[in-house]
Amino acid sequence: MKISAIIPAGGKGLRSGLKIPKQFVKIKGKELIAYTLELFQKNKRVNEIIIAAPEEYFPLLERIKKTYKFSKIKLLVKGGTERQHSVYNALTAGEFEKDDLIIVHDAARPLLSKFLLNSVLDTAIKKGNAVLAVKARDTLACGDGVITSYIDRGKIYYLQTPQIFRYKSLRKAFESAYADKFVATDETMLVNRTAEKVNIVEGSHLNFKITNPEDFKLFRKLVSETGRIKV
Repeated sequence: MKISAIIPAGGKGLRSGLKIPKQFVKIKGKELIAYTLELFQKNKRVNEIIIAAPEEYFPLLERIKKTYKFSKIKLLVKGGTERQHSVYNALTAGEFEKDDLIIVHDAARPLLSKFLLNSVLDTAIKKGNAVLAVKARDTLACGDGVITSYIDRGKIYYLQTPQIFRYKSLRKAFESAYADKFVATDETMLVNRTAEKVNIVEGSHLNFKITNPEDFKLFRKLVSETGRIKV
């Protein structure tokens, strides 16, 4: 069984207010995506990495690969207009057996710990799929300018990545979605449509996705001057 990590990095990161996609911004002299790739490079169970990104950033990714000795990067594929398209491009470009495990992880989620990656991998290997998630801990309300109702937070989760699936299940979910012209925001939504139950593994609030300037500010505080994550 092969374990492959797909890193969708095709987004433009418009909410970050930057001139270039956020995943290629340098933090303490190191591109954000390099922090993310490092954990998968070091994990002995991960066999290869496939990155879906804008073609104009392929030369930069090749330099990152060489600079940090990311030998597990096997393919660079063209990213799509939506995350779903980027992941599908990577999924169809690679060579997989039906029971291989596919890890999908956000390029701009660099604080994934070794413990969490191994934890979600353990569950996926045992049960066929797994996703990291954290339970809602604040009061949740609905409304538009004023509160109209409340949501029971007891069964509410914030889904994170990695999201891990057997290749056969993920490919089936994508094909079904495209046949129905359905676009999802993550892979669990696609797989769930095929009636396959997705297993939740407890994540961490530190495993946040960098989206806006405040996230960048926090991440900079968690990185040393030598480019090492402190947590």
